[in-house]
Amino acid sequence: MKLALDPRRLLDRLRGRERPSEPESSPLPIIRKMAFDFAGSDPPIPRHWLGGSILGTHLANGLNLVFPAGERFFVRSVHHYLDQIEDPELRERVRRFYGQEGQHAKEHERFFAILREQGLDIDTFIESYQKIGYAWLEPQVPHKLRLSITVALEHFTAVFAEHALRSDFLATHAAKPVAELLLWHACEEIEHKDVAFDVLATVDDDYGLRIAGLVAATALLVGFWTYASLTLLRQEPELDLARLAREGRTAFATRQVGGQKMASAFLTYLAPGFHPSQIANQQLARDYLERIGRVAA
Repeated sequence: MKLALDPRRLLDRLRGRERPSEPESSPLPIIRKMAFDFAGSDPPIPRHWLGGSILGTHLANGLNLVFPAGERFFVRSVHHYLDQIEDPELRERVRRFYGQEGQHAKEHERFFAILREQGLDIDTFIESYQKIGYAWLEPQVPHKLRLSITVALEHFTAVFAEHALRSDFLATHAAKPVAELLLWHACEEIEHKDVAFDVLATVDDDYGLRIAGLVAATALLVGFWTYASLTLLRQEPELDLARLAREGRTAFATRQVGGQKMASAFLTYLAPGFHPSQIANQQLARDYLERIGRVAA
């Protein structure tokens, strides 16, 4: 019996494209202090800074709200196993990973001030997110699973980062300071995409542990991202069902919705021999950093 749709072709479509099997070398992450001028932007950053789309803006804002606490969780999860890392090169990569994630959290929190000035209540979500995710849930999770969740989330962010850098969507449609924030962040996510993975491989390379982290990370990311975005969308009285549907159709048509990219990332990660270095995107990040003059610190 011949199937109407070849499962292998479906898998390739969800993955987006074939990935190289040979790993690429990863540079040492570089800690850059950026200090984006959000407040001094001319023109000022509009409330709907992503092409005038309420839905698109708040999907992006929702992810922005999740980033800082999440990145500090990544650092804690990796740091717990620092004493087990004997390789001096990996220890140095971990140290620089800490520095990059700290700068990401700092810059995104600086952008929070703009959201507050625009009249958005973001603190209700942030307080709830901190209590649920980190005061209550984190202590319940074994340390190895915390690290595995971190590794999977780092994979997701690197995949989102690659999409942002390959597309001119942010440069074309986003307010310039926000585009600069997100594209710089994207480059550094690619620079350190395999640090947490290599720490987990050092601590425990069990495939089941890695996939348990993937499943948990997917649920947590989708849950908190949705919660954050809905919190923001509810504060937009001009967003009626007709506009929501129209903006949703546009987002799907332009392939700017994260669902397909998450599915692709999920499937890629399932391969038993997967390693982040198999995804060739380091040059993509370097090219952008060269354009803005920040290849070095």
